[in-house]
Amino acid sequence: MMENEKKSPLNDLLRSTMEKVREMADTNTIVGQPIQTADGVTLIPISKVSVGFGGGGGDYGKTQPQNFGGGAGAGVKIDPVAFLVIKDGITRVLPVAVPPVSTVDRIVEMAPDLLDKVEKYFDKKEEKETL
Repeated sequence: MMENEKKSPLNDLLRSTMEKVREMADTNTIVGQPIQTADGVTLIPISKVSVGFGGGGGDYGKTQPQNFGGGAGAGVKIDPVAFLVIKDGITRVLPVAVPPVSTVDRIVEMAPDLLDKVEKYFDKKEEKETL
């Protein structure tokens, strides 16, 4: 690091913001603490963590110390993905269904039901025609 970077208020601001992000999105957030159930099953939550971060600032004036203006921000998004289910020494992955967010996702999700309904319609129509 250069000498002037060590004393920069912007670096201090960004460093403290990143420390807070690390606190929010540590490994325990991604792989959660095990949960024991009464019937001897262990559940371990698994999540996807997305982090966004930004900051900036500037020194104003020619006097020492200079006036500093700046800001930093961060966001953390946590989406549950699955549970590891451990019972009697056997581990399974139980995915968590994410609700559809777009029209295409909804259509893909509805397609099997729609195909079943269309098939039943044509089956009934054929039965009527053969009678």
